[in-house]
Amino acid sequence: MRAAVFRGPGEIAIEEVPMPEIDSPTDAVIRVTHTAICGSDLWFYRGQTDMTEGERVGHEPMGIVEEVGEEVTSVKPGDTVIAPFAISCGECEFCRKGLYTSCVEEESWGGENGGGQGEYVKTPYADGSLVKVPDEHADDEGTLEKLLPLTDVLGTGHHAAVSAEVGPGDTVVVIGDGAVGLSGVLAAQRLGAERIIAMGHHEDRLEIAEEFGATETVAERGDAAIERVQELTNGGSNHVMECVGASASMNTAIEVARPDGTIGYVGVPYGVETDGLDLLSMFRNNLTLQGGVAPVRDYAEELMADILGGTLDPSPIFTKTVDLDGVPEGYEAMDQRDAIKVLVKM
Repeated sequence: MRAAVFRGPGEIAIEEVPMPEIDSPTDAVIRVTHTAICGSDLWFYRGQTDMTEGERVGHEPMGIVEEVGEEVTSVKPGDTVIAPFAISCGECEFCRKGLYTSCVEEESWGGENGGGQGEYVKTPYADGSLVKVPDEHADDEGTLEKLLPLTDVLGTGHHAAVSAEVGPGDTVVVIGDGAVGLSGVLAAQRLGAERIIAMGHHEDRLEIAEEFGATETVAERGDAAIERVQELTNGGSNHVMECVGASASMNTAIEVARPDGTIGYVGVPYGVETDGLDLLSMFRNNLTLQGGVAPVRDYAEELMADILGGTLDPSPIFTKTVDLDGVPEGYEAMDQRDAIKVLVKM
């Protein structure tokens, strides 16, 4: 089979690799039909986090079940399934309470499971991880493209909104205009927020934010952006969603949060440990910080129902489409900010 492989910073190659095989009764092998390139993939692509040379990459697969182990009961060969970015057993203490990303089995994409940006993957604990697409929608290409963000960014944006305690009538500030931030705008709108202020630096992305329900956008940078949000909110918002992960964006979240407010954070915090956070302001203002890596498996059926019902469509986040051979080009486009998120169709 062919798959995208990391060959060093700035270098993704498409190579022949071994096919994944069933080796446990709880496994399933999936033929990938759709996948995506994630903003978090850029960290190893840019050499900012470690990745072993030769490792298969990607973590957002969707496809058709080819083979299952003898103990798998929730899916069968021929089913179209979504495979969330975190593999989960579905039975441990954390999976049972919906925190699938803390599964004690600690399985992940890559290695013998294969990366999501390849022709096939193996899913350990298929019953705990895979989400079946209803048969009546399995051949609808437009619907499948809407469902693909359930593997990661739509559930992650939703987690930011839930963690920020967004509800009907609220004023919300969303920091970040990437795929997660835009998904966060969708999530806030879905949860009934009355005002959604989207902060970002790219006009085309902020236009999508408005399509998704943002009532105001802020394109200024630094202190000017903070002052603008404080002006719009008369001193800050009770609900802030941090969807970037940088130290500067987290400090912005702290500055635009109203005293006694809640920050829902889902941006992967690379570099935050060394860059420092304004914890004193959080302390003074009694701010609550909630969030972390999103248990998207817990949200999948709920969000899928709205997509299939026609009230939720995250697909505009895909601004470039490639095939498997085009994955290296897709990484370059995202690295250069020429694409928000790249859809890969096998």
